[in-house]
Amino acid sequence: MKRSPLAPARFPDLPVIEGARFATVAAGVRYKDRPDVMLAELAEGTTIAGVFTRSATRAAPVLDCEAKIDGTGTGRAAILVNSGNANAFTGAAGEASVNAVCSGVAETLGIDPDRVFTSSTGVIGEPLPHDKVLSKLSELADGLAPNGIEMAARAIMTTDTFAKGAMAEVEIAGKPVRIAGIAKGSGMIAPDMATMLVYIFTDAMIGQAQLQTLLRTLTDQTFNCITVDSDTSTSDTLLCAATGASGVDVTDSAGFTKALHDVMLDLAQQVVRDGEGASKFIEVQVGGAASDDEARQVGLAIANSPLVKTAIAGEDPNWGRIVMAIGKSGARADRDLITIHFGDTLVAEKGWVAPSYSEEAGASYMKNDEIVIAVDLGLAGGMATVWTCDLTHDYISINADYRS
Repeated sequence: MKRSPLAPARFPDLPVIEGARFATVAAGVRYKDRPDVMLAELAEGTTIAGVFTRSATRAAPVLDCEAKIDGTGTGRAAILVNSGNANAFTGAAGEASVNAVCSGVAETLGIDPDRVFTSSTGVIGEPLPHDKVLSKLSELADGLAPNGIEMAARAIMTTDTFAKGAMAEVEIAGKPVRIAGIAKGSGMIAPDMATMLVYIFTDAMIGQAQLQTLLRTLTDQTFNCITVDSDTSTSDTLLCAATGASGVDVTDSAGFTKALHDVMLDLAQQVVRDGEGASKFIEVQVGGAASDDEARQVGLAIANSPLVKTAIAGEDPNWGRIVMAIGKSGARADRDLITIHFGDTLVAEKGWVAPSYSEEAGASYMKNDEIVIAVDLGLAGGMATVWTCDLTHDYISINADYRS
């Protein structure tokens, strides 16, 4: 599969997170001759928080993680992820697979099964061949290394065209605190916390309840503001592990909050840049709404509209489709107060096309790889920003034979 034209030049140099080790193997879950399982081992003292899909058809690994995530334990822990099979809509067999994998990891590493968190991504409705995973646990344990996070990012890919990583380092109380994160996601992306998986590791010290609250807040500002195709996965999982190895307590630290936000936003935008078949990265800015929630409602209506997305793919400045999406969103709007910009170009105002607007200017702007659509509803102070990509013929090609 060709690399997305919106991809970063290279995988970033992620810092080693003390207290976290990684390993990968090729287990042949679905793919041949490529790493498809990753294991992260986390040291004593690690707190783990998580945010998950709210799909009514959540996968077995998601349900298991949800049951474990609010525990107060800080013993050694592990995260195991396989690609190629989502272990979703697999009934009792799915639960049995999760239990077998968790027990196997716990026995191999000598940890509590309740401190083993698993994720699966790939095809829905096929039993997970967990014996293939179990047969590789000893090899995974032997391969654990502090610098293995890039290979972990590659092992969790499915239709992704590039591995996704992001990092931040912030000084708190005169000491460095490091954050490193990886993600996968390309299609079935409309997080409601897409086959989107995210794992973030930090050496910060923070309680589980405080980390859980922070993670949920930042998720609403980042991953819940992206969409590729409006489809919410059965498997969305975001786990954040704080090993505490730095000895720096980041509870209520504005610096740590910003750093974690920046890593999450970077990863979220990389998921959009790798949207299946994407050729344009689109930022939708909405202001002047009756509330922030209604601003986000409008932003997602624009970002999820196939008509808007295909027009942008065709470099057609069809601003009427923006008007349509605003109107269908369900948010409050007044035709004569709406203002629309493409980048710096004023397109429409006061219920009509702007006198200064020309189709030539709009068409020229649409040739850019990165597009900004700005809407002001003129009602109040509600604001939101949403990120998406265009919808091309390649999206159909990728998904028409996904299981082949």
